[in-house]
Amino acid sequence: MPRPIVATIHVDSIKHNLAVAKQRSPGAKAWGVLKANGYGHGLERVMRGLAEADGLALVEFDNAVRLREMGWKKPILLLEGFFGPADLKTMAGYDLQSAVHCTEQLEWLEAAQESLSARGIKFDLHLKMNTGMNRLGFMPDAYAAAHARLSAISCVGSITLMTHFANADDVDHPLMPITEQIRRFELGAAGLPGLRSLSNSAGVLLHHDTLRNDWVRPGIMLYGGTPGGGTAEEFGLQPAMTLSSELIGIQDIAAGDAVGYGSRFQAEGPMRIGVVACGYADGYPRHAPLGTPVLVDGVKTRLAGRVSMDMLTVDLTDLPSARVGSKVTLWGRGLPIDDVAESAGTIGYELMCALAQRVPVVEG
Repeated sequence: MPRPIVATIHVDSIKHNLAVAKQRSPGAKAWGVLKANGYGHGLERVMRGLAEADGLALVEFDNAVRLREMGWKKPILLLEGFFGPADLKTMAGYDLQSAVHCTEQLEWLEAAQESLSARGIKFDLHLKMNTGMNRLGFMPDAYAAAHARLSAISCVGSITLMTHFANADDVDHPLMPITEQIRRFELGAAGLPGLRSLSNSAGVLLHHDTLRNDWVRPGIMLYGGTPGGGTAEEFGLQPAMTLSSELIGIQDIAAGDAVGYGSRFQAEGPMRIGVVACGYADGYPRHAPLGTPVLVDGVKTRLAGRVSMDMLTVDLTDLPSARVGSKVTLWGRGLPIDDVAESAGTIGYELMCALAQRVPVVEG
């Protein structure tokens, strides 16, 4: 029989979470963000879960093409933009929209505009402003000039005004509060025509009453994780991935006995230790510490010992009925992925995206 670990993708939960995003964004259209293979959930499955989205957004050109080939007819947005002049051919051939965030992209468009316009091609583009994230985008004082230059290019159709928040989950962040980013955006975009796209998941969940969007860009919330500021349950979100396995062994150990590589965990008294078929080669975080929550037959317990490549060990001392074959939930339904991520000092995004290729994936 196969190794018992499996990742179950709940497509209906993705549909539900998209509905939550839309409810919190009245009057706005929604890009469903499915970069990184749909945050590890599978491009085709997520596309079906996001059938009611107004468009799909990602960063990978090859996956944008796949979405078209799989039948997606609505808009597709390349969030990182295009990476060279040759990409304009792909954008034209597959009707892709793109972010524009640097002078080089303007130059590539200008150089190609005559040939593209002769073919009747008009790109819908999203001009990105750097309001304090300091990754991509034009500074506020250069934004109007970039907008004017982009508007003058004959192969450009609509221009959406876009920025990205660094700390929308922390309204009082001492270095860059969202209010300061909004102030910079309003200053840089003053008087410019175009639709607005401001909110990521944190903006949708925490600032829907104050932000004016024509398009929102929910990502992590579609998969049942949160960017902070509340729990998935509080926001009405459902987990889209459940990583589960089984106990494959049980050890009864005495006080003073150690468990796992490095012998980092030492029993203070008699204990039952369960061995789970899941390790860092499956995508579980190796650095997850003692106490990271795990469910065994629906009952919460904890990691005990270092996570190894193919196995991890859990405390069964208070679970006398647990046996070889008992069901184990590593995250998902019954155990929010954010709880596991917080214990491991990371975020749910990383756990989803780190799911290893060797883990079988099913729908349920």
